[in-house]
Amino acid sequence: MPEPTQPPALRPVPPVPPPLESDLPLYQQIAQALAQLIHGGTLKAGQRLPSVRETSVAHGVSISTALQAYRQLEEQGLAQARPKAGYFVRRPQRIAQPGLSAPPQRSFLVERQTRSEGFAMLHQPGDRASFGGFAPEQSTLFDEERLRVAIGRASRVHRHSLTEYNKADAGRPALRQAVARRALHLGCALDAAHIVITASCTQAVSLCLRAVTQPGDVVALESPTFFGYLDLIESLGLRVLEIPTHPATGLSLPALELALDTQPVKAVLAAPTLSNPLGSVMPMGAKQKLVKLLAQRGVPLIEDVVFNDLLAGDERRKAAKSFDTDGNVMVCGSFAKTLTPGIRLGWVEAGRWRDSVASHKRLQGAATPVVLEEALADLLNQGSYEAHLRRLTTYMNQRRNEARRLIAHHFPPGTKVSNPPSGDTLWLELAPDLSAMELFRRCAAEGITFGPGGFFTATDRYRHCLRLNFSGPWTTLEMQALARIGEIARQMLQENPEKKRA
Repeated sequence: MPEPTQPPALRPVPPVPPPLESDLPLYQQIAQALAQLIHGGTLKAGQRLPSVRETSVAHGVSISTALQAYRQLEEQGLAQARPKAGYFVRRPQRIAQPGLSAPPQRSFLVERQTRSEGFAMLHQPGDRASFGGFAPEQSTLFDEERLRVAIGRASRVHRHSLTEYNKADAGRPALRQAVARRALHLGCALDAAHIVITASCTQAVSLCLRAVTQPGDVVALESPTFFGYLDLIESLGLRVLEIPTHPATGLSLPALELALDTQPVKAVLAAPTLSNPLGSVMPMGAKQKLVKLLAQRGVPLIEDVVFNDLLAGDERRKAAKSFDTDGNVMVCGSFAKTLTPGIRLGWVEAGRWRDSVASHKRLQGAATPVVLEEALADLLNQGSYEAHLRRLTTYMNQRRNEARRLIAHHFPPGTKVSNPPSGDTLWLELAPDLSAMELFRRCAAEGITFGPGGFFTATDRYRHCLRLNFSGPWTTLEMQALARIGEIARQMLQENPEKKRA
């Protein structure tokens, strides 16, 4: 008897994207769904994507719509077409990260136009795309209806507060208790009675600086650093000492220890978790050593935890404050970056300086609105906040990964880009002789803006660096604009062969 013939081998069927649920055009929804499968590892480098016809049938769209989706994936550097074979997941181009920063080993006064004013000018009406923001601008990232209901409820229940001064100088008990409960996710067991509510995280940091320094004192901080810190230090007449910082592991402890040995440092201001602009995260052991080092020297640490919640589900979310046993860490936070930008209330637990911080707030007459405090407490006490954080983190990570692929594909060879585990910013290091300000001027002429590196230092460093922020809209328009920044940078290098060789 003839042997039975073997059935032909079946070609593996590529996974089909999940159902579409969005207000975006259909082709963008399909592209985002496929990108999600790529970022999540379901579709791996070199693997064949579902055919244009398969995608067309799966989503009930035309062939041209499905083809438009694949062309968008090509623009993002996620897919490539092979003649007569279809579309395949593009193998990612390797892109280096910047190294340890090297600021001057001395302190100096900050003397220049405030960076906050400069940043306010980056995004002008009619701009094509802005990557210079520093706060979430896309309302779809947040639950506006839930916010409206919470404020409406607080306005009804506490309507008398609209015609009275807020007599709770440190803040409403309900919000202070809600903050203390949220701090448990940062590994901190805070006493609600010791928490002070502020108008913003920036004000919380300002109150801490006032409590532990005098004009002329030296404050150590990361380099590069958040431009708002520099504005605060300038306004208080303090001196800046920038400490080398690595884009992955954050503040250099050896460099900080040397600074403490050689400089009269009165305070350290840092964001050990998702620093701005680098997005660096200090390892847990390094956070603990940082707290111990400063406690031994009697130097307070002012810790900014405003971005920690964007590491939802990650143990690195834990704050340095969690290792504090003697009140030497002053922890400052806000929910404007994660829950609602419209309520900019901040908070601070100032350890040994809590009475001084509360006193400075009273002296400034900076009472915060009862209705907003009660509404924020309501929102924080709702059980959906952690789920919202996970969704927001996942969404921003996908957006940032797409941006890194675009940078690798369109920016000049040798460009270095940070690779933070979360957040909405990337730090780019271009060729040493390429001026980020000149690049900014050329891009701004086309309606595209970003943050030049010089905004993030009190020195003349980082002239060839820039920060990109992705908290605004993220559509095909922004992706094309990001690619255009890279194209203009390439043109600048071609104009000067010496820069190209560098």
